[in-house]
Amino acid sequence: MIVIVGYVVAMGCIFGVYIFHGGNIGVILTALPFELITIFGGALGAFAVNNQPKVLKAVIKLIPQALQSSKYTKARYMELMALLYDILQKARKEGLMAIEKDVESPHESEIFKKYATVGNDHHVVEFMTDYLRMMVSGNLNAHEIESLMDSEIDTHHQEAHAPIAAIARLAGALPAFGIVAAVLGVVNTMGSVGQPPAILGGMIASALVGTFLGILLAYGVVEPLGGLLEQKSEDAAKELQCIKTTLLASMQGYNPSTAIEFGRKVLFSTERPSFTELESHVRGKK
Repeated sequence: MIVIVGYVVAMGCIFGVYIFHGGNIGVILTALPFELITIFGGALGAFAVNNQPKVLKAVIKLIPQALQSSKYTKARYMELMALLYDILQKARKEGLMAIEKDVESPHESEIFKKYATVGNDHHVVEFMTDYLRMMVSGNLNAHEIESLMDSEIDTHHQEAHAPIAAIARLAGALPAFGIVAAVLGVVNTMGSVGQPPAILGGMIASALVGTFLGILLAYGVVEPLGGLLEQKSEDAAKELQCIKTTLLASMQGYNPSTAIEFGRKVLFSTERPSFTELESHVRGKK
């Protein structure tokens, strides 16, 4: 909702002040369809050339997320850490082999079913169970698993950043395509140099609309969208870091209560539950 409000405020102020100062909005509206086709057509064509099909698909999938509120809330993180606490507590009391069935079939596990929000998130469950499986096998030490976790999180970051970088490049290209549209308008005007001044003035004004739209679309629409999606990507990475820190603390011998405290500390302060909140939540879920 705030994204739509932000765009409405931005466009309302820009065009509202223009009209208030006597600007003829008809000039912009007349040129708008042709300039938009030139700018967006050229930019989207170059965008398709500049990115692999998997990145293009990721961009299409990612853009609707900008209109959705973030799912990474304090409540979600408390549920995540309560899940980690339960599974580590079971391993501590009954031995690591006791969680083997939970790890191999998480969708049938009573522990994962208990926490539906994170238990139904494919990426979270896969990341968690992969390393719990390694802990059960006992073939890797904490340092080796930490290195592997860092590599996977880095790969996740690269994949998540690829469509965001593509959007950023698109934003950088839009002013240039606006100039292309303006130059074409000037060329068209010069070809009609024998026309009356009033007609020539209108043609020049239409040409300048191209430059205006290119800059407006770049810095008023596309770049803010890319910035928002980048912030959402950082939130997703933080969740994986929380799981990583908690599991490593457990491998180093800390009890489940202390291990989830390690995980709590890596969260952003705006979503991080207090020690008391997390403790009460974990006890309530027992």
